[in-house]
Amino acid sequence: MSSRASVRSACPRPSPSYRVRFAGLTAALVAAGMLAAPAAAQDGAAVRMAGSSSPRGAALPPLDPSNLADWKSIRWQQVSNDGAWFAYQVVPNEGDAEVVVRPTGDGEERRFPIGEPSGPAGFNPFGPAPRGPVALSGDGRWLAFTTYPTAEAAKKAKRDKKPLHNGVTVVELSTGEARSFERVRGHEFAGESPRFLVLQRALDEGEAAGSGADLLLYELATGLVTTVGSVAAYDLDETGRWIAWTTETKDRVGNGVALRDLGTDVVRTLDSDTKPYTQLAWADEGLALAVLRGTIDTTTSDTSFVALGWTGLDRGQVRTVTLDPAEARGFPTGLRISQAAAPEWSDDRAALFVGLTEPRTEKDSGNERPDVRPAAGTPGAMQSSPPDLSGEDDLPTLVLWHGRDPRLQSQQQVEESRDRRYSWLGAFRVADGSFARLATDEIREVDLLAGERYAVGYDQRDYALRDAIDGGRRRDVYALDARTGEATLLLRAQRWPVFPSPDGSKLLYYTDRHYHVYDFTTGRTRSITEGLPTSFVDVEDDHNVEDPPLAPMGWAADSRSVVLNDDWDVWRVPVDGGAAVNLTVDGRETGVRHPRRVAYDPEEKGIDFSKPVYFTAYGERTKKGGLERLRPGQRRTERLLWDDASFSVQRARDTETFVFARETFVTFPDWWAARGSFTSPTRLTDANPQQADFAWSAGARLVDYVSDKGDSLQAALFLPADYQPGQSYPTVVYIYEKLSQNLHSYSLPNETRAFNPSVYTSRGYAVLMPDIVYTINDPGMSAVWCVIPAVHAAIATGVVDEAHVGLHGHSWGGYQSAFLLTQTDLFAGIVSGAPLTDMVSMYSSIYWNTGSADMAIFESSQGRFKGNFIENYDAYIRNSPAFHADHATTPVVLLHNEKDGAVDFNQGITFFNTLRELEKDVVLLQYVGENHGLREPKNQKDYTGRMMEFFDHYLRGAPAPDWWTQGVPRLEMEDHLKARQKKPRAVS
Repeated sequence: MSSRASVRSACPRPSPSYRVRFAGLTAALVAAGMLAAPAAAQDGAAVRMAGSSSPRGAALPPLDPSNLADWKSIRWQQVSNDGAWFAYQVVPNEGDAEVVVRPTGDGEERRFPIGEPSGPAGFNPFGPAPRGPVALSGDGRWLAFTTYPTAEAAKKAKRDKKPLHNGVTVVELSTGEARSFERVRGHEFAGESPRFLVLQRALDEGEAAGSGADLLLYELATGLVTTVGSVAAYDLDETGRWIAWTTETKDRVGNGVALRDLGTDVVRTLDSDTKPYTQLAWADEGLALAVLRGTIDTTTSDTSFVALGWTGLDRGQVRTVTLDPAEARGFPTGLRISQAAAPEWSDDRAALFVGLTEPRTEKDSGNERPDVRPAAGTPGAMQSSPPDLSGEDDLPTLVLWHGRDPRLQSQQQVEESRDRRYSWLGAFRVADGSFARLATDEIREVDLLAGERYAVGYDQRDYALRDAIDGGRRRDVYALDARTGEATLLLRAQRWPVFPSPDGSKLLYYTDRHYHVYDFTTGRTRSITEGLPTSFVDVEDDHNVEDPPLAPMGWAADSRSVVLNDDWDVWRVPVDGGAAVNLTVDGRETGVRHPRRVAYDPEEKGIDFSKPVYFTAYGERTKKGGLERLRPGQRRTERLLWDDASFSVQRARDTETFVFARETFVTFPDWWAARGSFTSPTRLTDANPQQADFAWSAGARLVDYVSDKGDSLQAALFLPADYQPGQSYPTVVYIYEKLSQNLHSYSLPNETRAFNPSVYTSRGYAVLMPDIVYTINDPGMSAVWCVIPAVHAAIATGVVDEAHVGLHGHSWGGYQSAFLLTQTDLFAGIVSGAPLTDMVSMYSSIYWNTGSADMAIFESSQGRFKGNFIENYDAYIRNSPAFHADHATTPVVLLHNEKDGAVDFNQGITFFNTLRELEKDVVLLQYVGENHGLREPKNQKDYTGRMMEFFDHYLRGAPAPDWWTQGVPRLEMEDHLKARQKKPRAVS
């Protein structure tokens, strides 16, 4: 079916008012009418205004739950390679979404309804746009995007228990002509200048299991569709001209591997058999293909495989290579080719790499072993009910936990699927038919490097048990010859990652406070950072880890230098001698950090200094954000953006056209386009114009303060709507380690985040987010030493009403808020989500989401303790809320769920019982079936509403809700919940 999209003017259509030169981006946006002029700050060195205010009339209504559904986010944004087009999803909090495409310059936008998207937003603001459900063709002529069932259809299908499928729409950008396909599970343009869009259909309910699905080749220019039936898998080569596929039919008669030249439409069959084919894969470069062909053993329900490879596919002289374990010289006895790993050609086509695994020796009964996790009704419940194992077999339901198991039984259960798929790496030498095993029982993990001449191997056997306890992540690192499998020990007990060069000849690693480079070709190692006038040790990391490194930015594309960050400046450091260069020059002196490289080609192997290179800039004390560019041949960067804002930047691959979002607490991150030096931005999106219809925060301030330990820290203070100088306001403090960096973070109004700063500031609250830094052995006391001074400093600004300050945190922030409950009466009310409360029992508990022990959290992560609770008993007790509950004077709401796989439910329920026994004012909210956070919208909305009612009562004097004052008996809960649903959701 063909249709035209709805066409609207760009939001709004670019006009001369949007094309203004500026000496700072804020000036341009103010001149464009997109921002109000910045408000003046109060006098006083401790308070600084940041961002801009949005003056609103007193009559504007505040945000409340009834008007949050339509608030929209922008997802999967993409700019075409030539910089001419911009496409994205615009997705409301609830309901159906649209895909929007428009020129980056003058022109009209087109909108296409796409139903209600499922899955993650998938946006990394600092890196290249990931591949996802919105795709612009390489030549900038076509757009393809995924469509979804509508929200209404999804609800109906859920009620009727019927499956639904996604679809795909393809659009010719020059005309807006669109064509849609239903029941499609994937789509891909064939190459940079595609002739075809490749689509694979989804199987309908009732279609034959074990059969492939139709593959559609949609010819973009003509609209003709070629159907290839029963395709199990397909793969396009890097140029997009060649497509290979495996067929799978129910009777297996038509099984095989086929190849089509999309330029000439010539199809050839490379192999056919009644056997199954899997793991079809092209080589990274050049026309070489490989696949696995299996033979099913009905006796053991196992499948053995041979690997097939083809070279010379474009020259008419096709060479077929077969790796049969029964015939290959040196193939390991007792192993077979693994189905879990795709065969991979070496660049020189001299070797074919495969995975190895152990065969089954007897038929699998199909019965799973018992679930080790607690069942409902027990502390830390993870199962709704215990499984009924009666009649499954006559085997005991035993789970044997051994003290010397490197991984707990619970972790083995979580990782069981991965363990079943585990494979060792091996190399088949085509010339002489020999086989070399690269991964062994000792060196299980092996990573091939570029060029496949060398590899890196890891052996963690000596450290696995202790690492599971203290979080050490130590491994012996080996340099491997990928031809022979010969291994040379390079590093012992290495804790930090290693980084291979783009050409695969060198390895960058960190040890003894310095970075070193190992050269595979010479076998020599040299330090590359000793003698430099800076350090690459992360001295600001306050975890219980000795001399952690600052992560490198990467290798240069020529493998002759590496790019390091000393936490302020970016350094280019040669690996074979020569002078290191500070590319950003004065970051440390000016207080500007350069934490990331951005706007790069995701296909780029290493940092190409023959092209412009872009780095972010961040003012550590000012919170300003920006972008800097290093031009080829230069030895220092030039600044392109610098403003009281946060930026997300993407660059068109083939031109210096940028799309960027500018964000402050009061400014939604809409997208703009700019070229060259960012002097004439063009607005591309206007996702939430309705913001002008609601009361909104008057802006954000930085509050400087000094902790009780003498640390100079900062807090972000977000002003209430209609803020009036000299008037103080009820305030909610939100905590979780350092948070002042969120000064310019826009908080999209919604109900999925229980505490939403935009909603609270709209309703007349101030919000404070302070920094917390940590002293080893005192994580709870560190919160006391940092948060209380931050609140006092915020009170001193005159904004915060000291008699009406609330506190909220979740998870680690929940722990800190629970601990502060027992240490101060500064707060009028506290909401603590999923808190750790007893550090002694928590230390020896299990992180059920991963199955690992919690010990590592305490010794290497957020806990920041030295040793276990026996060795460091006083510190664990001193920092446990449970042992100081008698000092609590503040009303508190706890959130904890019985399926919490991060912080055991017992942490919440025992703390509740302790407070209850001491006759403290406490309510525990438990949403049955939920994990560490709330996923069900109905539960998210309920928690959001109760938190707001609680704070409204204690901070604004609203009547106390009945659930807080009286509780709700179990027999009355259903009526209570129904009554709340009928009650108007608007709040004052």
